[in-house]
Amino acid sequence: MVKITRLFGTPWCSDCKLSKSFLAEHLIDYKYIDISDDEESAKFVKGINDGKRKVPTIEFSDGTYLVEPSNAELAEKLGLLSKPTKSSYDVLIIGSGPAGLTSAIYTAREGYDTIVVEKSALGGRLNFTEKIDNYPGFPEGIKGENLASNFTKQAERFGVEVIKATLATEIEKKNQYFEVKTSHGGVIQAKTVVIATGSEYRTLDVEGEKDLIGYKIHFCAVCDGPFYKDKKVLVIGGGNSALEESLFLARFASEVVVTEIMDQLTASKVIQDQISAEPKIKTLTSYEIKEFIVGEKKKLEGVRFIDLTTNEEVVLKPDGVFVFVGLKPNVTIVEKIVDLDERGFIKTDDKMMTSLPGLFAIGDCRSESTWQVASAVGEGAIVALRIRNYLRSLQSN
Repeated sequence: MVKITRLFGTPWCSDCKLSKSFLAEHLIDYKYIDISDDEESAKFVKGINDGKRKVPTIEFSDGTYLVEPSNAELAEKLGLLSKPTKSSYDVLIIGSGPAGLTSAIYTAREGYDTIVVEKSALGGRLNFTEKIDNYPGFPEGIKGENLASNFTKQAERFGVEVIKATLATEIEKKNQYFEVKTSHGGVIQAKTVVIATGSEYRTLDVEGEKDLIGYKIHFCAVCDGPFYKDKKVLVIGGGNSALEESLFLARFASEVVVTEIMDQLTASKVIQDQISAEPKIKTLTSYEIKEFIVGEKKKLEGVRFIDLTTNEEVVLKPDGVFVFVGLKPNVTIVEKIVDLDERGFIKTDDKMMTSLPGLFAIGDCRSESTWQVASAVGEGAIVALRIRNYLRSLQSN
């Protein structure tokens, strides 16, 4: 199997950010080299690209290179792409987090032809969670990536078909079948569709943020924390996710400063006690962020806050920033065809069905979700039973 050996880029290269994000989503290891700080590497890149400093330039284990590749080109080179083996299925699940994979395990085990379409790594955000302490059956806790791997292996054992590195782009219902278009130009037919697309971290929408996302501003400590060994990092957010990620960052960083806009942290007492016991972590409440100060070549010069207790301006100067201020649902594919709640999450009935018959929603993208692994698994099991009843009703009509 072809692997990536080196990725040559620069901090201000937007295409480099795209490639790095794609590789992080698919848990692909590689060595990153910033050619703006390495003249020998810059000469190497010029040699490959007829004297031009084109980035990203990506080197592979077979001695070949891709220059400024699209995500589709990267996926094809790495052997991530696959095609459906059938023209139609009983169940099509979009998303492979704990909810999606659980529903796949249940429906496949009952003998239904089941296919999962996933744009990133199988297991969803589990892969980027360092440790899960509250999932039943693991008294000492379990690494997120290990739990994701267990879910995936179990689904494969029951014959679930998985299409990786593929985005479902459009859903249309035609009579009793759904037609789902994909990012690679294909169309998959299915009698039922389950939306298990999860959610993603919200951004702050303050000045300078867009320039630094993927370079100095991050949303995944597991992905990017190791880049900040012996450096200072800033965490924005005071909930469970923010503090859990801060504990992980403290393994690498020399200092972790946590800021929260409210006058107190909102995380559970257990996690706050762990934070208090970690000497590398400092917390600041009543801190409202105003700006990321961006210098030449997109250098992070500082982060400007207002201390709401004194109304004074404060500038912190971390080496990197991690943002954990809540979640927003990934519902673009269905936002025009089903009912959403006031926050944009998908409404369902007690059968997990949306306002469009045969189209179900589970997990973090669903209205009233609890954003817990255990409840996501429960919803995956529930929807499988509801799908069974729905498919039986189609046969009787």
